[in-house]
Amino acid sequence: MTVSLWRSRAASSPLSNLNSFFSNAIRRRFSSSNFANTNPHNPRESIMNQMMYSDINSQIGSSMPLSSMRIGTIIHNIELNQGQGGKLVRAAGTNAKILKDPTAAYCLIQLPSGVKKLIDSRCRATIGTVSNPSHGDRKLRKAGHSRWLGRRPVVRGVAMNPVDHPHGGGEGKSKSSGKFGKGSRTPWGKPTKGGYKTGPLKRRR
Repeated sequence: MTVSLWRSRAASSPLSNLNSFFSNAIRRRFSSSNFANTNPHNPRESIMNQMMYSDINSQIGSSMPLSSMRIGTIIHNIELNQGQGGKLVRAAGTNAKILKDPTAAYCLIQLPSGVKKLIDSRCRATIGTVSNPSHGDRKLRKAGHSRWLGRRPVVRGVAMNPVDHPHGGGEGKSKSSGKFGKGSRTPWGKPTKGGYKTGPLKRRR
């Protein structure tokens, strides 16, 4: 008798009415009819919806296809071919920028060098800039520091003997060998001036 009386009083209290109001509102908000228009099997649409209603700074470090990004997004570690892995913009402190909305088959990207390149929209990239932007400002303390980094010394061909390099020998700092001078050459004797074609000759039509 006492328990039934307590239940009737609790049901008629304003607190219980408030709880029932909130529970009904939550049920209506997350009912299945609201999600009837979305396609859970389309990952591109879900990614686009997330990026549309969220700040781009919250997506930094996320890797996704270029077709799922917005115009003006700062990216790095870009693929050249789908599924190949990141090839472009991987050095310290570098980034690229999407110049046009990637809705077509190709996406226009501006690289750190200023070159504009078309890349397949199915290729993936990472949002944000590569860390350690002060890497290029570092100064080497001594000659041994470059050796720690694996950089071996470079010796000029003019300072060598004729047996070691085509530029070697002679009087003074001349690259020629007397009257038989042939100009700038590689250590293996090929010309190094601009315009010299070292590849196989093109077949005439």
